[in-house]
Amino acid sequence: MSSLTSRRCGMRSFDWLMLVGCLWILTSVALAHDGHAPDAPAPQPAPHAYSSGGGTRDAHTWFTDTLLVDQNGRALRFYSDVLKDKVVMLNVIFTHCNDACPLITRKLQEVRTAMGPELANQVTFISISSDPLNDTPAALKAYARKQGVDGPNWLFLTGDKASVDLVLGRIGQFLPSPEQHSTQLIAGDVAGKRWSKIRPDAPPEAIAQRMQLLAQPLAGR
Repeated sequence: MSSLTSRRCGMRSFDWLMLVGCLWILTSVALAHDGHAPDAPAPQPAPHAYSSGGGTRDAHTWFTDTLLVDQNGRALRFYSDVLKDKVVMLNVIFTHCNDACPLITRKLQEVRTAMGPELANQVTFISISSDPLNDTPAALKAYARKQGVDGPNWLFLTGDKASVDLVLGRIGQFLPSPEQHSTQLIAGDVAGKRWSKIRPDAPPEAIAQRMQLLAQPLAGR
């Protein structure tokens, strides 16, 4: 990979509607493979999101309690069981991807190492399959084990296609085929309503620093 040059964008609070922003935006091309589309227009959430400008102000209603299944076969409600009151790092993968997806998973493993044990225990990593027709819980379990990240603080989620498509749409990540999913990372302090999009080729230490900033308010809640 060519050397990366980064520049810092100003950070601000993010509402549920746009889930936009930036941290350490890099001038090089993001990790990608044939079929992924990092340069495609970013998918946008539906118009009636949890926002300061109108629409519902109920995060539960926006994110929904759509049932998904994790790599251990547990049925989980997306908002109440996966997101509520957590600091999260979300990304999208599919298990038969042989290049960008495992590279990004390994990058996130480096981020966890850079965080240190105390901070890593405060952050829930959430990898959602863009190919639920093929990514069964067993396939996700095998993928997580192969990548060395099968643990209690890392959820790999799948489900029926309609449910997964709805959830991906709510986080602004729905695209018509598994290979076209965005490689961007989404970091969020759910209770604090603060969100950032982060390029996957940002340095692990920079991503860890952003997660530390998001996790700091937890001590006062």
